[in-house]
Amino acid sequence: MHLHRMPCAYSQRGAPGASIQTRICHMNPIFRTVLSLWIWTAVIILLVVWYPLLVIIRLTDRDPVRYRTGRWFRRLGMAMVKVNPFWRVEFSGEYPANPRLPYVVVSNHQSLADIPIISHLPWEMKWVAKRVLFDLPLVGWMMRLAGDLPLDRSDRQSGARMIIAAKRCLEGRCSVMIFPEGTRSLDGRVSRFTDGAFQLAKRAGVPILPLAVDGSLNCLPKHSWMYGKPETIRVKILPPILTSDARTPSELRDVVRSQIIAQIAEWRGCASAEVDAMGRAETPGSSGEGKRNEE
Repeated sequence: MHLHRMPCAYSQRGAPGASIQTRICHMNPIFRTVLSLWIWTAVIILLVVWYPLLVIIRLTDRDPVRYRTGRWFRRLGMAMVKVNPFWRVEFSGEYPANPRLPYVVVSNHQSLADIPIISHLPWEMKWVAKRVLFDLPLVGWMMRLAGDLPLDRSDRQSGARMIIAAKRCLEGRCSVMIFPEGTRSLDGRVSRFTDGAFQLAKRAGVPILPLAVDGSLNCLPKHSWMYGKPETIRVKILPPILTSDARTPSELRDVVRSQIIAQIAEWRGCASAEVDAMGRAETPGSSGEGKRNEE
């Protein structure tokens, strides 16, 4: 078992800043506003500095899947976490022994904080993201440079193009990262998973690597620019799931979703049903609920 704790600037045990972390927990709204402004300023500076750096790296990256460019882009997410005293991050589970052994990586999705946090994982993944994000200044431009994969969920042809591009990445020995819920959770429970990630893994003949994430829901609340109170965010790399057997994508989807729900429930000390936004924790192979919700 690999346990890796990635504390923010003020969370290390015994450090003088530990008392600062405690004061932040009880901070007044004015201090929270000022600190949020400081973090956003630091993030903007990082974006401005990182873009020309990534352009230079991209120009010298001869890998067809832009592996090195992508890794440097993920390091931007790592830097964003380091300038944020609100977040304390803990990783557990087994890292893949070979970073170029491709997986379709899937995770539940609680907030925007998930993206820079998951970027700490020490291997490159091409992220499937909404097409509109690729048009954003700096961030979107860097997503294009890194070779991330745009998806317009309202366009069926966009989905087919994404599958083809993602399969090409997997053939180039680079993993692909997908949030099968398609959007962030509103209440921290796990919503319905779509089949796309599991169809991709099945077609490409690569394993699925599930991630369970908890604690990020209020780190950067939806429809708010202000950061929440300090949180400990946990990420666990669950055992990979082979796709070479007779299970269908829907069955694989249900197995993965039930494992993620079970892990989050274990962290919270509650029943799996309390984590399941569909009203019950699915059992492996019970795909009927998912099918009904897709109709």
